[in-house]
Amino acid sequence: MEINIQQILEILPHRYPFLLVDRVVELTSDAVVGLKNVTINEPFFQGHFPSFPIMPGVLILEALAQTGGILAYSLAPDLRGNPVYFTGIDKVRFRKPVRPGDQLILKIRLLKQRGAVFKMNGEAFVDEQLVAEAELMAIVDSGKSEAGV
Repeated sequence: MEINIQQILEILPHRYPFLLVDRVVELTSDAVVGLKNVTINEPFFQGHFPSFPIMPGVLILEALAQTGGILAYSLAPDLRGNPVYFTGIDKVRFRKPVRPGDQLILKIRLLKQRGAVFKMNGEAFVDEQLVAEAELMAIVDSGKSEAGV
């Protein structure tokens, strides 16, 4: 299943300049693959770094998390519209810099779900090369407390 930018805007609460997923090219019951086109027009490149622009690692993690949020909402559609919060990030590794003109391929695989709590494995690729990876934990806040996974 593919999801275009209009549908992403209906799913995620993020907006410019913080929406970091342009398209979903695959969505299954336990995985999602998203795309982020990285352009020189990104506001963070003004300061990171003006003479050698590199996408900040925390924003690569955020792009992975937003892609994971799309998977979470697909698995718990009754929670859509509620905010998704990070509850933990483990095993983070940055392998290569991401620069203007790159296309990030964001791959998220569900490891565990307990209600509104999700643990996912995320990998970001550019030209089939792994640029970042992490285990992400998140909760969709429904106003009720949940046990961790």
